Amino acid sequence: MRSHRTALAAAFVLAASLGAASAQSLPPVEAFGRLPFVTDVQISPDGKHFAGIQEKDGQPVAVIYTIDSPDPPQAFGAQDGAVVAGITWAKNDRLIVYYKAARQIFAGERGLSTWFRSVSVDVGGQKWSQLMSNIRSQNFNFAIGAIVDKNLDDPDSILMPLWALSAGGTWHLALYKVDVHSGEATQIQEGASRGEDWIADGAGGVVGRVDLSFEPLTDHLWLYHGGTWKDVREFDASEDRGANVFGLTYDQKYIAVGGVNAAGRADIERLDRETGATAGILYDDPNYDVAEPLTDDWTGRVIGAAVMRDKMEYVYFEPVRAALQQTIQALFPDQDAHAVSLTRAGDKAIIAVQSPDQPRTYYLYDFAAHTTIKLASEYPDLKPRDLGQMQPYPYKARDGLDIPAYLTLPPGRAAKNLPLVVLPHGGPDARDRIGFDWWAQFLASRGYAVLQPNYRGSKGYGRAFDAAGFHQWGLKMQDDISDGVKKLVADGIADPKRVCIVGASYGGYAALAGATFSPELYACAVSISGVSDLAQWMHNVRVAAGDRSQSMSFWLSRIGSRDEDEARLEATSPALHADQVRVPILLMHGKLDTTVPYSQSEEERDALRRAGKSVQFVTFANDDHYMRLGETRIQMLTALEQFLRANIGN
Repeated sequence: MRSHRTALAAAFVLAASLGAASAQSLPPVEAFGRLPFVTDVQISPDGKHFAGIQEKDGQPVAVIYTIDSPDPPQAFGAQDGAVVAGITWAKNDRLIVYYKAARQIFAGERGLSTWFRSVSVDVGGQKWSQLMSNIRSQNFNFAIGAIVDKNLDDPDSILMPLWALSAGGTWHLALYKVDVHSGEATQIQEGASRGEDWIADGAGGVVGRVDLSFEPLTDHLWLYHGGTWKDVREFDASEDRGANVFGLTYDQKYIAVGGVNAAGRADIERLDRETGATAGILYDDPNYDVAEPLTDDWTGRVIGAAVMRDKMEYVYFEPVRAALQQTIQALFPDQDAHAVSLTRAGDKAIIAVQSPDQPRTYYLYDFAAHTTIKLASEYPDLKPRDLGQMQPYPYKARDGLDIPAYLTLPPGRAAKNLPLVVLPHGGPDARDRIGFDWWAQFLASRGYAVLQPNYRGSKGYGRAFDAAGFHQWGLKMQDDISDGVKKLVADGIADPKRVCIVGASYGGYAALAGATFSPELYACAVSISGVSDLAQWMHNVRVAAGDRSQSMSFWLSRIGSRDEDEARLEATSPALHADQVRVPILLMHGKLDTTVPYSQSEEERDALRRAGKSVQFVTFANDDHYMRLGETRIQMLTALEQFLRANIGN
């Protein structure tokens, strides 16, 4: 097995270690802020190669290693301002690389859009092809890259969807067979003008599709038998609902879909493959939502479920994977550990392991040899001594609702009278959990306690907890965050005079709302890519998606109508109440952000300046909403550290 170690040593050709910090010094900002050394590690179907996304000069590049070779990896980076965004194996000799780029479609901020494309790269790194290259309508598709079926028994083709123009001049979501070597595609199913998804059997056969209809928003499940399509089932598609089809079950007897059980928790349910009739629950949890289905790497069939309790946990229905998970849990007890990739024969696996004081680390597991070889850590320059301990910190909101939360304490510091950073997550339909968090751990390394509250409206705790956040931006959702601060102060953990609220996206909104509507709690606030004007945000959604869209339905349920809820939206928009702010505010935003417009931070900056308030504004000139570049993360952490030191010490 020595050759595995030799091959992995070549990784350092692309990204050299920063070097360990001395016992007296803090890990440098770059140890946290640079892109992960390697991530998204996947093994090829035949087990001869593995691939990942690796950092090179602050940019993510796709790399392909040959397991039994000492040669350096083959690398593929995006060009012309694009960024590698993902990878997946399609065949033994072909890796699909996804990349994205911001493109100015027409003048003005609303004309900036994010485009996704995909290329097929050979394992030698010498040949690549743009997928869908021969289809004229690909120029009108924002996203190209979804794979419906890897069709692994065919060495040349995969199945992919694409919006195409019919002979009659109407658009439809067609299904194509795509040659992974040439990139050229041939349409095999025309689909519908309001198509949403295709369902295949893992071997190139079409099983069904999902279409959308309006007024009311409804998903229709169509099943395909003997060359005939039949509309078998309808699903409410309003708010965040929908057909939510995951694919066939591992035994191919049923179609697996997302549902809600009697306790109001998201589950995985079975539908009859022939009729679409309900056939029982495949998996559910009495206390938590199913976070996502676990699917077979090569067939896409549903083989298990991931459930985010305090940490992510993995339950498999398929017997081989269930046995493997038991082995992994024995090897890595009390950690978030599971196989992220298997060979087609199931004889080798890539295992990912993490905990709060261990960044995600990848291992190669060989079933026959019963060996586990460490490949690489995402953050190799961080050691357990550099990282804080993360623990559950549940509390009750003022109206009695139980709020799950997590507290990370700075390493080597007693939990008493600490400066506190409140770090609400984005979304808001997301949640925090126990595990390594580069941002929270950076703050802990600088001496701050870090509170991450899963306020009402957070995902993972059932439909009622989610719905409790509807129309509560700046209101009860904000109270939940404030009540966590008060609990930490009452417990003697936080110094009430040294509290700063920091967040990105929705978390950025929460930071601005905290400084504006409960300024007595905070000494400063930091908003990264945050919303500041709710009515303007809803206007942007309407312009981009349309009144009848699922996106509009979702945001109406979460925020409300710009017209019908005008008074509430105005009352909870921080940019419209800058005069109430008493503390310094730091704003940061990417110029290429197509999720939350850059103008949301500009409006907040201008309002604060007019009100004579202290405000700093940092621009990420070449990045979007998600801080995909190493230089952006380092710039963000550097500015954040300086701002916190100036306002709450360390």
